[in-house]
Amino acid sequence: MKIEVLGTGCPKCKKLAELVEKVCSENSIDCEIEKVTDISKIMSAGVMMTPAMTIDGVVVLSGKLPSPDELKKLIVK
Repeated sequence: MKIEVLGTGCPKCKKLAELVEKVCSENSIDCEIEKVTDISKIMSAGVMMTPAMTIDGVVVLSGKLPSPDELKKLIVK
């Protein structure tokens, strides 16, 4: 699984990256986490509001910082 955290480096974007790492670690999820800060790459993913997150190239979150429980539901299948 590849998870991309999309954001320009604002506090919410950094917090989302921390939460993703924590949820994956706590649930023993084998994944590659990439932080994408390039605005052109973010826009090419179809994201207009950050923070955002993709899982295997599919945008699953945009424009808000989820709670740890909400994030877990998105990642853990």
